[in-house]
Amino acid sequence: MEPLLEVVVILAIATFGAALARRLGLLAPILLVVLGLALSFLPFFPQVRLDPNLVLVGILPPLLYVAALETSVPAFRLNLRPILLLAVGLVLFTAFVVGTVVHLLLPGVPYGICLALGAVVAPPDAVAATAVARRVGLPRRIVTILEGESLVNDATALVLLRVAIVSVTTASGVGVLDVGREVLVATGGGILVGLLGVVVFGHLHKRISDAVLDNALSLIVPFAVVFAAEEIHASGVVAVVVTGLGIGHKLPLLMSAASRLQVAAFWRLITFLLEGLVFLLVGLQLREVLRDLDEPVGRLVWITVAVLLAVVLTRFVWLFPATYLARLVPRVRRRDPAPPVQVPIVLGWAGMRGVVTLAAALALPLTLAGDRAYPRQLFVWLAFAVIVVTLVGQGATLPAVARRLKLPPDDPVRDALSAAAVQQQASRAARERLEELAEGAPAAVVERLRGLVQSRTNLAWERLGGTERETPSQAYGRLRQEMIDAEREVFRAARDSGKIPEEVLVRAYRDLDLEESLLRQEADR
Repeated sequence: MEPLLEVVVILAIATFGAALARRLGLLAPILLVVLGLALSFLPFFPQVRLDPNLVLVGILPPLLYVAALETSVPAFRLNLRPILLLAVGLVLFTAFVVGTVVHLLLPGVPYGICLALGAVVAPPDAVAATAVARRVGLPRRIVTILEGESLVNDATALVLLRVAIVSVTTASGVGVLDVGREVLVATGGGILVGLLGVVVFGHLHKRISDAVLDNALSLIVPFAVVFAAEEIHASGVVAVVVTGLGIGHKLPLLMSAASRLQVAAFWRLITFLLEGLVFLLVGLQLREVLRDLDEPVGRLVWITVAVLLAVVLTRFVWLFPATYLARLVPRVRRRDPAPPVQVPIVLGWAGMRGVVTLAAALALPLTLAGDRAYPRQLFVWLAFAVIVVTLVGQGATLPAVARRLKLPPDDPVRDALSAAAVQQQASRAARERLEELAEGAPAAVVERLRGLVQSRTNLAWERLGGTERETPSQAYGRLRQEMIDAEREVFRAARDSGKIPEEVLVRAYRDLDLEESLLRQEADR
């Protein structure tokens, strides 16, 4: 019972921290990390040891899967060049720079394990990037690039980490062909498993008509794909991302409306709990990290500062040439004009590290080939310091940086105009289908449906107007909400007095809840 109690307590604290962050207007990941750091020093609080396998196989796959499900494949494809430059090029560049810096500061430590540390701290965290970027309200394209980078960069870093660890734990060493084979199996195998996952689970989703079963299958998918990929020594991260992108793109054709609504609500809950859990767990590791650290303070500070500067500066050093040198090619410049200088600055400041970095650091080998020792605890500390400084320091200041740079926001008028134009076409198609099938239907029903189509069209065009006065749709939502509240009260009173059974109340509340949910969604648009 005690381990279960600890899990419940940690989830409760994570939920409380996220709620407090919303109330205070703070970023939940940052507040939860700080809360975890504070709790780690309380002697009565249980010491929580983070299992790297739990993170890489139990927590990361569902988070990556839901992020991939929600990623626009057309937008991902349109921004594929900057995404790959960051997710592959920048990760490799950062890993080699950090590895070289650490090797120069610790010349007695083999370069291979220093490179492994570079791979550990190289990838920005998928959860942190998504949570912070959306909360800050960055322009849509920057969010797409950050999300795309965070979906792919873990695979790059983990493959490089695997190669680096093998090179220092195998007496015979690793040759170029071995490295090439490892990369090919990890990435190519991950893509194949991911595509197979799209085919198999897409087919199952299409055959299932029960929303609960669809929900259960959706939870199984990321773990099944990861285990299948790991079985053939391929990258589970790549496999999950490919499956998520494929199924997410085809989701309207694979699931019923009821299944999509239930799956979306289910994954919002899972994401909320797991995100809160991982950031709190990161902070709670401080006591464990410091326990066996025996480096002299002066040397520790110097090495930590050097690694932090290398991690932060390499992102800027890479981003500016990657952003503007490609535009020297006329074809690229015509298709994608150079962005203002504020864009690479914000992208550079958004390189927050997270739980994957800590899990990878804890997965570093205890000894090297021939039972040779190396400062493993120092490496774990360096990874932890990078997480805390980038997540708390850069994450907390990112909103201010974005405001100070005055990034050109997405044009809401343009978005509303595009939505209204498409809604006009959709309404026309709906009216044409209604007229085809109207014969034989009651005239009152047909007229009501015509009015519904017209109201949807009006709502889309109303969003182009100002917000000085209440629109007809807003008035409808306000008044209908009051009517729904009154209906609920009547049903509740009838149940309490014994006029209707509980089942009738549940059905009535379900219908009213669905209508209220639709009203709120319309109001939030």
